[in-house]
Amino acid sequence: MTTTLQTNSTTPFGLSGICDSHTHVFPPQAQFPFSPTRHYTPDEASIEELHALHRSIGVERVVIVHPSPYAADNSCLLWALRTIGKSARGVAVIDDHTTTAALTDMHQAGVRGTRLNLETVGQNDPRVGQQQLLRTAKQVAPFGWHIQMYTNLGVIDAMHDTIMQAATTVVIDHFGRLNAAAGLNQPGFDALLSLVRSGKVYVKISAAYRVSEAVDYADLDPFVLALIEANPDRIVWGTDWPHPFPPKGQVRKPEVIERFHHEDNQAAIQRVVRWAGSAEHAKNILVDNPARLYDF
Repeated sequence: MTTTLQTNSTTPFGLSGICDSHTHVFPPQAQFPFSPTRHYTPDEASIEELHALHRSIGVERVVIVHPSPYAADNSCLLWALRTIGKSARGVAVIDDHTTTAALTDMHQAGVRGTRLNLETVGQNDPRVGQQQLLRTAKQVAPFGWHIQMYTNLGVIDAMHDTIMQAATTVVIDHFGRLNAAAGLNQPGFDALLSLVRSGKVYVKISAAYRVSEAVDYADLDPFVLALIEANPDRIVWGTDWPHPFPPKGQVRKPEVIERFHHEDNQAAIQRVVRWAGSAEHAKNILVDNPARLYDF
C-alpha cells in the first residue's frame, strides 16, 4: 500500500515539488520496538499526521530520517518509505554489521544516505567522528549515498580536512549546531562556510529551535544569508517534525515518554522564503537542491 502526498494551493511562489528534508515517524512501540540502549523515548507520530502537516504547508516530497531510539534497526524507516511510496526518500543508520545485501534493499526502498549522530550521544571527540565518517563512506559510496552528520561546529572545524577527503557528499544537520546568539565570528562557522563553498557539504536549515531562542529566530538571519552567499546550491530545508526536543533544562530519560516540542511549521516555511530573498533561491532550497541530493 502506498499513499500520495497532496498539497494545498498556497505554496511559496507557487512552487511544485517542495521537499521537507528532515522528518521522523514513530509508530506504536508494539509495531516497531525501540532499542533498549536508547537515550530517550519519543511519543507516537504517524504517517497520517505527517501527511496532514505537509498538505497544510504545501509540501509534496519528504525525507524520513531514521531516529536514534531505533539504533541501527531500520525496519520502521523501510516500512515508512514503502508505505509513502515514490514521494519519499530515507536516511538510514548503519553499523559495521550492515551487509551489502541490506544496503541494496535499503536503496531499492528509497534510502539515499546514512546518518552519523554524534550530538545526541554527546560524542565530541573529532577522532571518533573521523573514524566513523571514513569507515561509513567506504560502505555507502558504491551506492552513491551521502553521509548526514549531526554534530557541532567544534567537531566540524576539527574534521574539515577529513570531510573534504571523504568518498561521499556530506550533509550537516540543523545548522551545524551553531549558537545563533554567539554571532558570525564564533569558532567553527568559517569552517562550515568553507565546506559549503567547496560544494562538498550541504547544510540543513532545520530545527531552528535547537540553535536559537530569539523571537522568530531572527538571530539566525545573518547565518542563513552567509550560507546562501557561500553556495545557494548546497542548502536544504526541513521541519524536524514531529520535533523531538526536550524542554530547556530537562534531562532525557528513556523510561519517560518525551512529548514533542511545539513548532509553527507554516511560519517555518515562510521564514525560509524570507531568508531566500528571491524566487530563485527559494526554489533552490525547497525544490532543486533536495531533488538533486535525494535523487527524486
